[in-house]
Amino acid sequence: MTTETLRSITLTRTGPCEYEASNGRGGRLTLSSGETPHFTPVELLLTAMAGCSAVDVDLLTARLAEPTRFDVAAEAEKVRDEHGNHLGEVAITFTVRFPDGAEGDAARTRLPDAVARSRDRLCTVSRTVQLPTPVSYATT
Repeated sequence: MTTETLRSITLTRTGPCEYEASNGRGGRLTLSSGETPHFTPVELLLTAMAGCSAVDVDLLTARLAEPTRFDVAAEAEKVRDEHGNHLGEVAITFTVRFPDGAEGDAARTRLPDAVARSRDRLCTVSRTVQLPTPVSYATT
């Protein structure tokens, strides 16, 4: 790994089942088990998938026309079965509108391809979930 390819965060307990995540750029995010308004880890995963694809799609379409609406929703059912706890199929839905005119028409035409490119190749988060990715745990 190099500093160009490594991605990392640290997580610190701030109270019972409440934590603060921080990144090397100074960003901070509070999360919890769901007993507070803070996002849960599962909600953060859905947010990360939707957010990652939103960035991809925004970069690919906004250069043609600035959207007048840009919303992304992500949802999945939490499943408990013989494989343990996990999410079922994740559905990410884009609701994007562009202004009338040639530039808006070009952006609308590009939108389906931009979403497909994010899903199939560009979004690191959803690609990681879709591919078999090893996860290791350790204690120090």
